[in-house]
Amino acid sequence: MAVHLVRSTRLFPGVPYAYAARASQGSLVFTAGACPLDEQGLVVAPGDVSAQTRQALRNLRIALDESGAAIGDVLKTTVYVASGDRGDLVTAWDEVAGFFGGHDAPSTLLGVAVLGYPGQLVEIEAVAVTPLR
Repeated sequence: MAVHLVRSTRLFPGVPYAYAARASQGSLVFTAGACPLDEQGLVVAPGDVSAQTRQALRNLRIALDESGAAIGDVLKTTVYVASGDRGDLVTAWDEVAGFFGGHDAPSTLLGVAVLGYPGQLVEIEAVAVTPLR
């Protein structure tokens, strides 16, 4: 694998993600923010952070796949949640962590005021590295 997740013995070990990631070889892929849109371009599940996060993750997987990368090739994610409620951020993070499983790449989780589509609560972007072919 071209991704090396970095865990420091000098930083708190109890976080649910790696502190950094390094790409040893391959090409970098930067995704746009994956939105919770269905095939018709409509925001799914208005008001439901969990359902919107799952849809955004499905769309992220497709964008990565079309770029020649997979979930295990992700170096970093940024998760945006349009909410001032920390519980909503935790809800989104739980979905992201479950989706990535043991590949706990570094991530930034942010509560923001508003996202681009009406009713949109979640957006997820990623940086990945494609394997050498």
